[in-house]
Amino acid sequence: MRPVDLARAAGVSTQQVRNLEAVGTLPESERSTSGYRRYDERHLAALLAYTALVPGLGATGARAILEAVGAGEVARALALLDGAHAALHQGRASLREIERTLAAVVDHEPASDAPVRLRVGGLARLLGVRTSALRVWEAAHLLTPTREPDTGYRVYGAQDIRDARIIHTLRESHYLFDRIHPIIDGLRRTGSSQALRDALADRRVSLDRRSAALLAGAARLGRYIEVMRDQPVGALP
Repeated sequence: MRPVDLARAAGVSTQQVRNLEAVGTLPESERSTSGYRRYDERHLAALLAYTALVPGLGATGARAILEAVGAGEVARALALLDGAHAALHQGRASLREIERTLAAVVDHEPASDAPVRLRVGGLARLLGVRTSALRVWEAAHLLTPTREPDTGYRVYGAQDIRDARIIHTLRESHYLFDRIHPIIDGLRRTGSSQALRDALADRRVSLDRRSAALLAGAARLGRYIEVMRDQPVGALP
């Protein structure tokens, strides 16, 4: 296949084909005697897998998986895919926790298993983020922890922990700080949760869309792995 044939088959531009080959996402092409690139079934399978995985993983994640397969590291590629599924599962778990916490807020009752007080390290472990993320959120005035009088350590109370969980979920949905501010502020000042409910609904739709994309991408990836196993490198039509 010529570059234009490969691009048309996958619905992308010929420049994108060249770019993906240049960074190792696609196997290196053979050259004809006149110097033109020649692509085969391996390249088509790789390109179709990449375009199918991008909606669920993003371009960087999709490239990492395709490059692992191209390097013969199938186990690593599958581990990366498993990690993506696990991250989506964790995202759903976080969403359920926020919804449960929101229900408790609306009912003016604390969540039954919510910690009462945590230091920065404990809260970071609870959320699965770096402590630096919590400090960034504080600098953006999304979190307002108190300080221990004797040590000066940050201390997060029940409301801070609730807010941190909400912020983490919204950041996972790529909400910018200026969109998170009114949601957190509304909860603190008036107890209004409608903005948060809308955000959580958007998050659920996003997770569903990414899960479906990963399912489709996994099927394409499986085909690419089969082709790489069965077709010798350089076997061109």
